[in-house]
Amino acid sequence: MKKVFRIVLWILIALIFLGTFVFLYLNSKEKVDFYNEVTPSRATIERQTVLAGKIEPRDEIEIKPQISGIIAEIAVEAGDHVNEGDVIAKIKVIPDASQLSSAQTRVNNAQIELTDAFTKYERDKALFDKKVISREEYETSEKNWKKAAEELEAAKDAYTIVREGVSQHNASESNTLVRATITGLVLDVPVKVGSSVIQANTMNDGTTIATIADMNNLIFKGNVDETEVGLLRLGMPMSISIGAMPEISPTGTIEYISPKGKDTSGANTFEIKAALRLDNTDGLRAGYSANASVSLAKAENVLTIPESVVSFEGDSTFVYLLTDSTATPHVYTRKAITTGMSDGIKLEIVDGIDSTAVLRGDKK
Repeated sequence: MKKVFRIVLWILIALIFLGTFVFLYLNSKEKVDFYNEVTPSRATIERQTVLAGKIEPRDEIEIKPQISGIIAEIAVEAGDHVNEGDVIAKIKVIPDASQLSSAQTRVNNAQIELTDAFTKYERDKALFDKKVISREEYETSEKNWKKAAEELEAAKDAYTIVREGVSQHNASESNTLVRATITGLVLDVPVKVGSSVIQANTMNDGTTIATIADMNNLIFKGNVDETEVGLLRLGMPMSISIGAMPEISPTGTIEYISPKGKDTSGANTFEIKAALRLDNTDGLRAGYSANASVSLAKAENVLTIPESVVSFEGDSTFVYLLTDSTATPHVYTRKAITTGMSDGIKLEIVDGIDSTAVLRGDKK
């Protein structure tokens, strides 16, 4: 039994030595690499940049009241379409005590003046009928009476405006009625019934009752990195994709490039605006995120090769050209080439090889 065990042990030792010898022999042999091969082809290369941004109305109009007061009624809500002149809200005026007192005093004084003028008019009329005074004196008295009557009406109207904010002679055009100044879509109504509002003045911008925009006049607003802003020009076309509405593909034309950059998360970017062309804006909402592709350069029907087969050393570029296809493995010779435009995948060949060349590609 012991003899059998010794024999098995020696066999195992022999196998270990044999395996080690085979392993070392195989590793000592030079490895042979085999490569895929590619040939140049003609294609169109286009260099593009993609701008991230949003779809926005060209102009958003903030509707503000012409008087201060409290919102008594709101006639619209966000998403409603309004026409120019439509009533958006109604304001209840809270009169200032001092102004109300002054207006009441004016009414009282106008009433006294009217009574005095009417008494004088009646006295002068009786004298004129008796031919005691001249017609000129009588007509002057009559004119003063009528002027006093008009002043009383004006004073009463001013009192009504201070107390209620409404002129008794032009109630339909009252400042208490806030109207749309353009035709468009109501984007936002930031106030509620009961909210206090103030009119715009030199010290305050005033309270915004609603924001309205013409959704048929839209723009793309985005940002471009400082490394590419120098390649953009006014009038350049762009293709736009909207994430929320992939079924539509609007186009645009660059109409504004900011002359000043801004720091955005550590990167210096410049604002870009482009006029948007859309056949149908149904369902499109202000603020949708969008990406715009701009073609910076384009070369059509040029000789190209995959950029992955090119070696770069400083300002020089090289490829490995097949020179012997009969050898195993194939023999390749390093060849300097002149390149042109790249789109990150394909590279334009300007000089150095032609369409018949066979180049070494990736390892198999």
